[in-house]
Amino acid sequence: MSMATARQPLHDRDALSELPVDHLFDMAVDLQPVQVIPTATGTVMNFVARGGSFEGPKLRGEVLPGGGDALLVGTDTVGRVRVRVTLRTDDDVLIHYTAGGVIRVPADGLERLAAGERLPFEETYVRTTPVLETSDERYAWLSEHVLIGHNELSKDHIDYRIYQAL
Repeated sequence: MSMATARQPLHDRDALSELPVDHLFDMAVDLQPVQVIPTATGTVMNFVARGGSFEGPKLRGEVLPGGGDALLVGTDTVGRVRVRVTLRTDDDVLIHYTAGGVIRVPADGLERLAAGERLPFEETYVRTTPVLETSDERYAWLSEHVLIGHNELSKDHIDYRIYQAL
């Protein structure tokens, strides 16, 4: 049997129905009041991080003030987010955290957020793909994996749950 006939094409195999992941950490970030900026391509919403914390099975520490989320809400009402913050682990290692993602909230979501309500995971689609970078060899493994996050939104706060795809 030749190699060509021994290989089964990917499209002939069952697709995964679930992606195996390991919980890496949860992150809680307090935010300054939103800066709303209308632009030609949509509305930009800047959320500057006041600080926060992260904790999980593999690392813990604090989110340093500064950085934050920049959300572009287009005419399709879908938000495209870019996140950039600095993490400091409990053993004093700085980690550069960036993420991109997509945010969809219910039709009344912005009003509910403005009123101080929390939008739970089940009511929103907030998914990010974090990248964590550092030169410290104890945490270099972080940049060798695909990470996936889901978030819960509040007016001046955001919670992240970060997973490592296996």
